[in-house]
Amino acid sequence: MTITSAEQLKTKKNSLIANYAKPDNKTATIQLINTLGPFFLLWYLAILSLDVSWWLTGGCIALLILFLLRIFTLMHDAGHNSLFASTPMNKLSGFMLGVLCGMPQYVWSQNHNYHHTTNGNWSKYRGPLSTLSITEFAALSEQQKRSYVTLRKFFNAPLGGFMYLIFNPRVNWLKGCIRLIKFILAMKKLAPEKTVKEIAALHDSKVWKDNKEFWHMTANNLLLLSIWVLMSWWIGPLAFFAIYLSSVSLAGAGGIILFTVQHNFKHAYAADNEHWDYHQAALYGTSYLKLPKLLHWFTADIGYHHIHHLSARIPNYQLKQCHVANRHLFTCVPRLNLSEIPQAFDYILWDNKKLRIISVAEFYTLYPAR
Repeated sequence: MTITSAEQLKTKKNSLIANYAKPDNKTATIQLINTLGPFFLLWYLAILSLDVSWWLTGGCIALLILFLLRIFTLMHDAGHNSLFASTPMNKLSGFMLGVLCGMPQYVWSQNHNYHHTTNGNWSKYRGPLSTLSITEFAALSEQQKRSYVTLRKFFNAPLGGFMYLIFNPRVNWLKGCIRLIKFILAMKKLAPEKTVKEIAALHDSKVWKDNKEFWHMTANNLLLLSIWVLMSWWIGPLAFFAIYLSSVSLAGAGGIILFTVQHNFKHAYAADNEHWDYHQAALYGTSYLKLPKLLHWFTADIGYHHIHHLSARIPNYQLKQCHVANRHLFTCVPRLNLSEIPQAFDYILWDNKKLRIISVAEFYTLYPAR
């Protein structure tokens, strides 16, 4: 009887996690220093360059984008409690890194953990592109189909980055706060004897799930907005937001692209509730993104995504070692090169019959009657 790759991985998984799920405070501290030090220096140089040359400013922004990608990935590790060996250090560093890249880290990590528990189960989670099943796509009008395809084109990533890291976290929090205030004022009229805290506890928010998420969102936004005000006062709002909006939006675009091609690619494993298997998903529904060494550094080795989905407890600085030492277990993992990333954005439909990700062109070939 032939042992499948997934079965082999299951037998080795516990030993792999025991060997590599070892966060190290010294390594994590060095990562923060070699990331945040250049990041703040680049911001300072970008400000100085405004009086010299916009070309120099553009060069600084390009490097800021790369360091923001690294900041986001380190924040991601902290959210998994795998950057530092110390939980308080993961919480503190995760919060601060979240402020720098515009994302309320605790709230984001709660949603991201759901992705990990459901990876490869497309009945429960459809990824950052909100991928439609072939049944759902077939039900759209022709105009809706064209809009669906256009909105998921590779070139829309910068707009997605702006919405993801700048617009949505601020506006959703603001809307949630306004609804909360209106609810408190309305309830206070009906029940003046109740305290504000008691009334707030009755509020069912669509933005945050509980008080902890609310306070994390509020702290993130208040600190970040304060930084916006101070930086605008120091160098002027036009100069500040020219650097900030462009660097964060494009870094967000890079993050969206990375996350998408880690799970949306040609015939990626995409099961339903009945057929889903966690280990199959790690091997066949998660890509190994082969990047140049420099880009692996700026993305904190998140290209070894199959290892990360084997166990989120393995820190970023152990992903490559785990892959290299156990490469015989991962020969079946789909590999993508840098040049293949744009093509991966063609695979935006979940074939819930064949349980894989397909392109729109394949959909019309396989299911012409639809």
